[in-house]
Amino acid sequence: MASGGNHPFHMVEPSKWPLVGSIAALVTACGAIWFMHGGPWYLMGAGFVILFYTFWGWWKDVISESLTRKFHNDTVSHGLRVGMLLFIASEVMFFFAFFWAFFHASVPFLSNVATVPWPPEGITPFNPWNIPFLNTLILLTSGATVTVAHHAIRHGDNAMCARWLAYTVVLGLIFSGFQAYEYHHAAFGLKDGIYPSAFYLATGFHGFHVIVGTTFLLVCYFRAAKGHFLAEKHIGFEAAAWYWHFVDVVWLFLFVSIYWWGKGNATNLI
Repeated sequence: MASGGNHPFHMVEPSKWPLVGSIAALVTACGAIWFMHGGPWYLMGAGFVILFYTFWGWWKDVISESLTRKFHNDTVSHGLRVGMLLFIASEVMFFFAFFWAFFHASVPFLSNVATVPWPPEGITPFNPWNIPFLNTLILLTSGATVTVAHHAIRHGDNAMCARWLAYTVVLGLIFSGFQAYEYHHAAFGLKDGIYPSAFYLATGFHGFHVIVGTTFLLVCYFRAAKGHFLAEKHIGFEAAAWYWHFVDVVWLFLFVSIYWWGKGNATNLI
């Protein structure tokens, strides 16, 4: 039996999705490297197609395990919550590396250099009180809307949850749009030194997480619209909400450290 007869744990059945997902990641990575070196885009595009197919199939199976086959009992639900928390903890360590790289280059006693001109000569940083501050307000607002959606679920109102999730998704898309606009108008490129490298890696990976979180919330929107969530059991939504709040907090650190503090004494801003 898939869940076993003498224990409360869900023994996952053999699945093709880990293998398909690994192939998707390999094809996407190879295609992206090829594209960045002047190659065509279609290999990277094929990787994304396989990747989204993996997302769709794997999510479908997990939803079936919970709603149709009733495998997600209290013990399994606890394990899923702990797994999500551990995943977010690993993401914290991931971003810590980027912050460490940024501060190691900009703070004298960390870089073992008496004086460090920051930002480096020739770099024109962004004005933190223009688009970056606007994006901060957008993300903070989205954190509030997803919290309202969570309260709606806890009261058993899937329709209201779906409505507020829609607002959150729209805010996430607006944030990504402003981020793309900012990159397009940047006065420096990825290869222009330590500041641009640290800036684009930190903010770029955060932007990628925003896209992932927006997709996660979009899935929850469709699930809420179909009435999948219960007041006493909505782990999929909880995981999405926790991830989105993590994205919010990381952006606050990015805004304060890289956009605001990181501009140094520069007066010429974009």
